[in-house]
Amino acid sequence: MRKALSGFVSKSASPFKTIMILAMAMSFVVADAASSMAAKSAAIVIDAKTGKVLYSSDADGRRYPASLTKMMTLYLTFEALAKGRISKNSPVVFSANAAAEPPTKLGVKRGGSVTVETAILSMVTKSANDSATALGEMLGGNEANFARMMTAKARALGMRGTVFRNANGLPDPGQFTTARDMAMLGIALREHFPQYYGYFSQRSFLYGRQRINGHNRLLGRIKGVDGIKTGYTRASGYNLVSSVSDGDRRIVAVVMGGRSGGSRDSQMAGLINAYMPQASSRGGGVLIAKAGGGNPISALAKVLLPKHDAPTPDSKPDDDAVASLVEENAPVVEDTAPVVQAKRVKTTAVSTVDDVATARVAAAYAEPAAEVDPVSTASVPSGWAIQVASSPKQAEAKAFLDKATKQAPSVLTDASGFTVAFDKDGVTYYRARFGGFGSKTAAWKACNALKKKKIECYAVQQ
Repeated sequence: MRKALSGFVSKSASPFKTIMILAMAMSFVVADAASSMAAKSAAIVIDAKTGKVLYSSDADGRRYPASLTKMMTLYLTFEALAKGRISKNSPVVFSANAAAEPPTKLGVKRGGSVTVETAILSMVTKSANDSATALGEMLGGNEANFARMMTAKARALGMRGTVFRNANGLPDPGQFTTARDMAMLGIALREHFPQYYGYFSQRSFLYGRQRINGHNRLLGRIKGVDGIKTGYTRASGYNLVSSVSDGDRRIVAVVMGGRSGGSRDSQMAGLINAYMPQASSRGGGVLIAKAGGGNPISALAKVLLPKHDAPTPDSKPDDDAVASLVEENAPVVEDTAPVVQAKRVKTTAVSTVDDVATARVAAAYAEPAAEVDPVSTASVPSGWAIQVASSPKQAEAKAFLDKATKQAPSVLTDASGFTVAFDKDGVTYYRARFGGFGSKTAAWKACNALKKKKIECYAVQQ
């Protein structure tokens, strides 16, 4: 390319012409780098019960995540929900920055807001960029700090080939991942937050009077597929992470860099059909996405300290580039799945949050975080829940939750029921719990009230 360009630049060339040619050369370099990262597809299939890799093709090659980025935004949102920092009805205020994000988007105006649950639904279905940014600003103070938290959490989960620079996955040359890391994140979402994982199987929801359909065309078409996320930009190609269950077998599969949505979906379907029968029906191995995964502050320090191999400085694409690099938005066939009605929240002013210093972000992100709450609209985190039952069948555990809710509605008004899976002697059991209590005392008080209604329970710190 240098030889080709040198032919156009002569000693007598004007400074303007020289600058224009050099600018053209730089655009070629950036385009070549982007195309080389997505030159071929990458894929991996992992047994979600044992962590065994069943199939791998360039699984550690660097790729752009596109909207798969929102999986980490949702992971941190679920974490905040589980610890009581926010609730499903907490308002998510859209700043000017969030409201200005390009499509696909929910379209909330500056100063407007929606509930946390509506933001979640808009991300898992429509892949709303504005909702992702608004949640990131809510949880991190500003999007830059939230991106640091995202990368720190990635390190804590063992995702060593991932760096996040924004909450939504819009083009950024310094934001990258691998197929293996996305599989780890997919497994972690289900393992660590089973109470919220059902959002990923949502195929549509109602926003006001508008029905919004999802982008994941495998939901309802391929047996056992229950999520997780699609993604597309020109630089990344067509990406997809799928979680699949068949009886006692469970896998997570990733395809990145597909040439079209149809070819990507076909490749994913082929991987599922080929490798689901090879997955373990018993499990018992060491899972690759264990909760905790290391000290998040150490992980955050690794992110913040300068590195010799740091990615290139950020560069914001121009408007035309962004418009052509938005999330995949192919037509979706109407389905008969239940439709969730989203809630709008009215606000009178835009919440402003000062930039949070690195030390404060680290302190807010530390565990336990009882004294510092990084979410301005949330209550102090507790991490306390009450357990009412344990069963080898998830359906029975959920039945216990329903029964307790009906027997003691006043006690569990603000509580959120969920199940937690655990293995014992090779058998999977499910704990039935209610979370969202503001303190240890509140959890004990609720438990004592349940016992008066002949519902056995005990308080537990999550």
